[in-house]
Amino acid sequence: MPTDAPEADGTLAWETTTVVVVEVSAGDATGTGWTYGPVAVGDFLTERLAPLVEGRSALDIPAVHDALCHSVRDTGRPGIASCAISALDVALWDLKARLLELPLVGLLGACRERVPVYGSGGFTTYHDTHMAAQLNGWVHGQHIPRVKIKVGAEWGREVARDLHRVRSARHVIGDHAELYVDANGAYTRKQAVRVGHAFAEHGVGWFQEPVSSDDLDGLRLVRDAVVSDVTAGEYGYDLPYFARLITSGAVDCLQADATRCGGLTGFLRAAALAEAHGLEISAHGAPHAHAAVAASVPNLRHIEWFHDHVRVEDMLFDGALDPTGGTVAPGAGLGHGLTLRTEEVAQYRVG
Repeated sequence: MPTDAPEADGTLAWETTTVVVVEVSAGDATGTGWTYGPVAVGDFLTERLAPLVEGRSALDIPAVHDALCHSVRDTGRPGIASCAISALDVALWDLKARLLELPLVGLLGACRERVPVYGSGGFTTYHDTHMAAQLNGWVHGQHIPRVKIKVGAEWGREVARDLHRVRSARHVIGDHAELYVDANGAYTRKQAVRVGHAFAEHGVGWFQEPVSSDDLDGLRLVRDAVVSDVTAGEYGYDLPYFARLITSGAVDCLQADATRCGGLTGFLRAAALAEAHGLEISAHGAPHAHAAVAASVPNLRHIEWFHDHVRVEDMLFDGALDPTGGTVAPGAGLGHGLTLRTEEVAQYRVG
């Protein structure tokens, strides 16, 4: 699906967002899951994973999940395989809740009625007026008290512009809203420390991926040196990665993405691992896939109300959530409460 304007972060640029949707049925019920990734994810689902699911009990998600994970030993778990497993796992949880005639949050069990969100966008391609309009809409229009912008443009080669954009964002949102930044791994270690100190002067409390999320030593170095919380984990595809990220002391808050890390099953396990080490967890992207599971996790900080994914999920589904006031309530209907608009989205189909 085309973006509504050219978009970029510190290390990548794009003009479309691709979503892979999977449906799984048992009896008269159908569950829906999705992930964000290349068309190859859909091919992998059809050719490799679907035969492993057919004929199994729709209620035994742990058994199905383990079978899927074991099947990709020689293929490689991170990347396409994990995104495919994740989409299918989300669909299985939705299916199980619908078979039991429960909302998904009722099946999982709730810790809270509403889930905090933060507005996320502020792409490096946005000019000041565009970014101001987006931030103003979240903070002063929808009353979301926390927002995030992208920094680190051109692999960290535009630091002066990064600082200008942070100053501008603070001016727009005022003194009381929380301001986050996401460098997408664009900075070098010492550069991230220097920039992090400058960001702190404008009240930046969240510094996401100041260096590559694969550089655990670098993340720890930055974390030890700056005031802002250092966060990472969106590229975690399996539990061992989260274990390494946590035990290395690399993050103040763990991020996980249920559309990458093994679905709701993987997200719940990552959250438990974080809790065991005294950390909160924040859901990355795909807000409607996370709403119910986020409500069930005791150590949740918030979910990301990511501009691209919000647009796509509003277009894909009936039942989209309203973040006004800075929180969302998981759908009260059966399953995750979303219904695919099959005919409306057919024009975008590529696989």
